[in-house]
Parts: sequence; structure tokens; C-alpha cells
Amino acid sequence: MPHSHHSHSGQFCKHAAGSLEEVVREAIRQGFEVYGLTEHVPRYRTSDLYPEEEGLTPADLAAQFDAFLEEAHRLRALYSPQIRLLVGLETEYVSGLDLERLAALLQRHAGRVEYVVGSVHHVNGVPIDFDHATFRRAVDTVDCVGTTAEAKEGAFLCAYLDAQYELLQRVRPEVVGHIDLCRLYTPELRFADHPEALARATRNVMYAIEYGALFEVNAAALRKNWSTPYPGEDILKIILANGGRLTLSDDSHGPHAVGLNYGKLPEYLQRAGVMTLWFLERSETPNAAGRLVRTAKLEGDWGTHPFWTQFYEA
Repeated sequence: MPHSHHSHSGQFCKHAAGSLEEVVREAIRQGFEVYGLTEHVPRYRTSDLYPEEEGLTPADLAAQFDAFLEEAHRLRALYSPQIRLLVGLETEYVSGLDLERLAALLQRHAGRVEYVVGSVHHVNGVPIDFDHATFRRAVDTVDCVGTTAEAKEGAFLCAYLDAQYELLQRVRPEVVGHIDLCRLYTPELRFADHPEALARATRNVMYAIEYGALFEVNAAALRKNWSTPYPGEDILKIILANGGRLTLSDDSHGPHAVGLNYGKLPEYLQRAGVMTLWFLERSETPNAAGRLVRTAKLEGDWGTHPFWTQFYEA
């Protein structure tokens, strides 16, 4: 059951490429059987727009998201004989306003937004995945005890993980998105070197496990100069040691990135001893969060599925 639960298109995301239909058609071409469409939710303050969104307003982003839902459901019906499309969203948490408006958005689109990828992309209102300079600015916003770079780094990790914890509590996303994005530009960082951050990361993992979330193994890190997908090995070990359930995502930002670096996932997961993968499927009965999906276990040996052979052809 090859699947991905996290994707974007240039049609509805200014830092992506291609149309949503092109993304879907490429997923079909590669043999995906389940593919999630999860554009970003709107941001609600002009100050939170990215440079690439110059000329747009928060109202434009809201209209764009509504248009995404219309197109996603059209494509789901059109391509249903070839692929099972899930329609979801990826969260934003720049300020408390985002979580308040997200609750209203989910209520307004109940039944049409089938699941949530819960992601944090900001610390203290500053993007952490835009570019390295902006990431450093985000690190500099945190208050910490001590003036060393290590102290500042630890405080930054704690701020990110506290925001993630609040998101998990308030939204209960079905999929935890790139859980350790906080070290995007510092992939060599190990949480064991920051005990307070490690305790928070463990807390977040345990909370997500308790309410039944899936943790995405996100291949996008591999196109961002990581040697592994998200999560890195230390966080992956915590998830697995506590019975956490994994799913797959390519986090594609256009048809060119559908399935990108998926060929590197089996070795990473098998080395970690991952025997079982999970995915989402539609359900007629709402889950605990009121959304129309449920988790399903991928039966059999996922590593021997014919899907993977395309990545090993000479």
C-alpha cells in the first residue's frame, strides 16, 4: 500500500510548483494507492505573509484555501478509479489566532476536511524553514538562561516543542508533521545534548501516542541535505520504543517531488526495525476529533511491495 499523507502544489502554495491535478497524476503514474492532499491553512495577519506572497491579503489566502477544497474534492471524484485521494490540511501556528481560526475553519468544513497534518513552522512568530538567516532570527527571539550558543539552541528547541505540544492538545492532528523540523538547519543536533528539550520531545511523542496519532516519516528532509528523513534517528527511537505508529509522506511541493527520495526510506526504516506501517482511510464514522478518517494497518511485508522496485531500477 504505497501512500503519502502530506503534499502541496503551486496552484495553492506560492513556494511549490505545478497544479494540484499534475501532482495527482504523477502520484498515479508512480503507483501510489493512497495520496493525501494537504495544502496549508490560511494565515490571518498581513505580518505573517511570506515575501513570495507580496500583493496578497489574508482574505486572498482564505479564498485560496476554499478553492483548494473544491478542486481536491473534484479530483478525488474524477480519479477515484485510479487512486484513493484523501483531502486534509496542514496547520500553521504563528500565534494563538491561528489555532482559534483553525477551529472555526474545521467546523465550517466539517466532512470536507478529512484529516489534519499537525505542523509547526514558526517560533515566536518567525519562520524556521524559510531560509537559514530567518531561522537564525527565530533562534535569537528566545529568552534563555545563559549566553552560550548551546543555551540559546536549547531554549529554541523548547519553544518549538512547547508550541507543538499546544497544537497537539488543541487540534489532535491525525498525522504529526515533520516532528523535528526545529533542527532543519542543524541536522547534526542531538536532543540528548539538551535534556530539557529531550524531555519535551518525549512528552510530545507520548501525548500523540496516547490519543492515537500517526507520526510521518517525511522524505522531504532528504532533499534538504539531511542523511535521513524526518524524524531523525533519536526521535524515531523514542517513537518506536513507546509503541508509536508510523506512516509515510513525501511532503511534495509539486509533481517533480512526488515520491522524491522514497527509495531511501526502506533502508532507514528496516535498519530501525520497523516492521509495520500505518495509513489513513476514509470512515463513515467520525473519529474522536470528529473527522472522517481512521487508521489502518498495512498488512504483510510492506518492504516487498512492487511499488518500491521503481526506485531500484538501473
